[in-house]
Amino acid sequence: MNINSLKISRIPVLICMVFICQSGFGQPQDQYNIDSAWALMPGESWDGSTSWVAADGKGNILVMVRSAPYFRLYTREGGFIRSWGDIPVMNNAHSVSFDNEGNVWATDAARHVVYKYSIQGDLLMTLGRADEAGDNSDTRLFNQANHVFVSNSGDIYVSDGYVNSRVIQFNARGDFVRIVGGEQGTGEGQLDLPHGVALDSRGRILVNDSGNQRVSVFGADGGFIESWPVPSRGGIVVMADDTVYVSDVNAGAINILKDGQLLDTIKVDVRPHGLGVDVDGTVYITDARARIVMKLSKTAN
Repeated sequence: MNINSLKISRIPVLICMVFICQSGFGQPQDQYNIDSAWALMPGESWDGSTSWVAADGKGNILVMVRSAPYFRLYTREGGFIRSWGDIPVMNNAHSVSFDNEGNVWATDAARHVVYKYSIQGDLLMTLGRADEAGDNSDTRLFNQANHVFVSNSGDIYVSDGYVNSRVIQFNARGDFVRIVGGEQGTGEGQLDLPHGVALDSRGRILVNDSGNQRVSVFGADGGFIESWPVPSRGGIVVMADDTVYVSDVNAGAINILKDGQLLDTIKVDVRPHGLGVDVDGTVYITDARARIVMKLSKTAN
């Protein structure tokens, strides 16, 4: 259902500047403007917890809010486009992501389901069954699934991590392919509260292994390869050149990596739960507790 009554305009307010300091050098590298009033008029506030944000690389920025309408679509400049989402009811609207065709994938952690929508708000697919939970061996049911990534081939990767310890891969039709991980622990290939998933250009599966404060890397066949020691209780975005952005709510940081090496860390004074990165490196983050969405734009050096 489309709900177009949410007419929010934007007056830009640059709150402060933040530096990202390159690991090992200790000198400011890039500088960001932080706009915490992006998409809001002065005096306005979000009417629910701002859980997640995603950029489609084509000028659309989607914010997920834990009150209906759950989906709020904006331009990069913060201009309101449209909103949708009150049926089916979400008990914990957790994450949103775009696939390459511009469709929207959303998780409702509390109801154990994944939804696929068109960008117009039409419900196209449901994975899992509402209010039914599965264990680590289940091939159809989730237990508080929290994030989705869709590959160029259309394969669907679901981070099923608040109770289970795995990523589940499906094909484009929603048929089960494999379980990645599936065992809780600290060892190689084990996961503890996976909180996000993405693929790089080599088809490797990168998992926010948040309980272990690392990113665990698996091959396309689901076999463990390596892990990167960065805190990861947030979102993960892989850019076209395989630069990886990982946010963490407890560290209040967005870590930027390449080939498993830490390049930079952006420190923010919020809990960056949701993470979106545009093609030009502009970063969007959400803090569900503070009910805030921030746009971090690079300034010229």
